[in-house]
Amino acid sequence: METSELLKKVRQIEIKTRGLSRNIFAGQYHSAFKGRGMAFSEVREYEFGDDTRDIDWNVTARYSKPYIKVFEEERELTVVLLIDVSGSKDFGTQGMTKKDMTTEIAATLAFSAMQNNDKIGVIFFSDKIEKFIPPQKGKKHILYIIRELIDFQPVDIQTDITQVLQYLTNAIKKRCTAFVISDFIDNHDYQHALTIANRKHDMVAIQVFDERESEIPNVGLMKLKDAETQKEKWIDTSSPKVRLAYKSWWENRQMNMLNAFKKSHVDSISIRTDEDYVKALMNLFHKRA
Repeated sequence: METSELLKKVRQIEIKTRGLSRNIFAGQYHSAFKGRGMAFSEVREYEFGDDTRDIDWNVTARYSKPYIKVFEEERELTVVLLIDVSGSKDFGTQGMTKKDMTTEIAATLAFSAMQNNDKIGVIFFSDKIEKFIPPQKGKKHILYIIRELIDFQPVDIQTDITQVLQYLTNAIKKRCTAFVISDFIDNHDYQHALTIANRKHDMVAIQVFDERESEIPNVGLMKLKDAETQKEKWIDTSSPKVRLAYKSWWENRQMNMLNAFKKSHVDSISIRTDEDYVKALMNLFHKRA
């Protein structure tokens, strides 16, 4: 994309998503994610009913009586966006591709983080780590992130969510809030990695998908191409059996994905490219508040 066109696109995304963050999500973001990070504040004498896991053994040994560590909510959070840039991101039949919607959702979350004085970072991934932008503050940093969201070109086109979760766990030492924004079209089992990541960080899953991925229309012979494997296949969409088989495959995949989120204790939302992502994010925020 040419520089002038890219800057124009960045400006359009900024105007729309910054306004949403300021006018619609004001207060909602903080309510949804406050208290997820706790910082050490002080020690005090142990009182009956205190959690023994908070005992500070060094201070206890020094004074020969039990003391516990007191923690307080961190005023500043670190937010990391895990952005799926695999081949399937460019699919879209409703006027907006999955990449377009992902960009707007990510930008909205980024400006919400900025208003809360949080650091924001990004990990672009396919079946490898494509790029890591370390968490920082400020509008200049967010505009850089938006430019990358719009114009980033990945090396690989397949998906491996497990490896990006492992990378997050190793790369971000301090507890953070991490949003995985993906269509979750991944043939690997990522539940175990998601469970481990959610023990260290506050994980949130946002699925972005297109209506035509959930069911196929009756339009006769159709050639389907897998954007990640490049394999092509002709199917007869006029056959009710074929359409039903495809829909059953999709519903089974969705069920497996939601089960993985549930077992990992990860909050999630699914947003179709023709739906209002503002409403979906509001529902997510309200659910967590």
